[in-house]
Amino acid sequence: MDTDLITNGITLDTAFWSTAGAILFLLVMSGFFSGSETALTAASRGKLRSQSDKGSRGAARALRITEDSERLIGSVLLGNNLVNILATSLATALFTRLFGESGVALATLVMTLLVLIFAEVLPKTYAITNPEAAAAKASPIIAIVITVFSPIVSAVRWLVRGVLRVFGVKTDPDSHILAVREEIAGALQLGRSEGVVEKEDRDRILGALDLGDRAVDEIMLHRSQIEMINADDDPEVIVAQCMDSPHTRLPLWRNDPDNIIGVVHAKELLRAIHKRAFGPECEGLTDFDICSVAIPPYFVPDTTTLDDQMRQFLRRRAHFALVVDEYGSLEGLITLEDILEEIVGEITDEYDDEDERQVHRTKDGQFMVEGAMTIRDLNRALEWNLPDEEANTIAGLVIHEAQMIPTVGQVFSFHGFRFRVIERKDNRVTRLKIGKL
Repeated sequence: MDTDLITNGITLDTAFWSTAGAILFLLVMSGFFSGSETALTAASRGKLRSQSDKGSRGAARALRITEDSERLIGSVLLGNNLVNILATSLATALFTRLFGESGVALATLVMTLLVLIFAEVLPKTYAITNPEAAAAKASPIIAIVITVFSPIVSAVRWLVRGVLRVFGVKTDPDSHILAVREEIAGALQLGRSEGVVEKEDRDRILGALDLGDRAVDEIMLHRSQIEMINADDDPEVIVAQCMDSPHTRLPLWRNDPDNIIGVVHAKELLRAIHKRAFGPECEGLTDFDICSVAIPPYFVPDTTTLDDQMRQFLRRRAHFALVVDEYGSLEGLITLEDILEEIVGEITDEYDDEDERQVHRTKDGQFMVEGAMTIRDLNRALEWNLPDEEANTIAGLVIHEAQMIPTVGQVFSFHGFRFRVIERKDNRVTRLKIGKL
């Protein structure tokens, strides 16, 4: 029996239905490739890692696939183009058979609509709504596709890199690994601008991320501001100095302030005084040697990163280090608290003077800023964006831009701000008034 159908003179035989079925299948495959590409490229590797750690095999497979993004994109695009071209060719043949020469234009129109709606927009919209789940589901088939197309993709990759090299473009498929911190920083800034992330949370996370890029000389207390003990002073003078100081640890020097011979801890000093005053011998402070309670000084080079220095503090169970330059000269000191303040912000206690804050808002809407305040701290406090590549402090920035040591009353305008010098001590600019232009 003849099973072919004849409609308006057109024979709808088995070949017709087979071709139509093949086109439908190829459209489904095109949609799968399009959705998989979107899901795998948009999926967060952090979320995939979290799901993988919880036992999701699909997430673990998707994580492995996305490690080589160049191979992934090449394989998916190859598969997608193959099915799209094949589907279009079959549709052209089918419509030409049905409608003659006009079938070419009709096939182009129909396939464009079908591919756009069902093979591009629909699957990509679904994939972008939940990329991690879609990536985990698509990963088994995509892994097979990558394996099958691997030789062709490798040849294409070699050709593409050769062409790009001719134009001076170098490709690095692993560059996304180095950009993780930039992605986190960008996400935090975006979240802050949209009101999702609080300023304090953003500053803490960014501060922790920046520790590896900053050196101790950027945040250390300069030597001119260090309070030190002269080992040759009378014991009564030394004890009075330690008691009056707001600091727990004080460097001890002899003959020359650069000759640091130890560090005196107030608690150890108090123990020694108590022993001499209330002990069985009641010796008093007449022949008391301050060096007997001093601990050896801990020196670090000024190029040490904050991340490394924090690890060293934790490993040595220390809180205090003296910073020296390449010639061994004392530059300043740094404490564990200084590094922690780069993460959590200013840490104050009952001995800190509230009036010693480094930035104050004036009645005219401008800000009175201490010259020693770091540019980074000012940017964090006021959400400004002053550059800190050429100088660490506000005073240093003004001197760098002015190319001179300014006098009191001078005004400079740069980077969108007006800087007025309010106070100067010797060659140091100690206070400025800053306002936006």
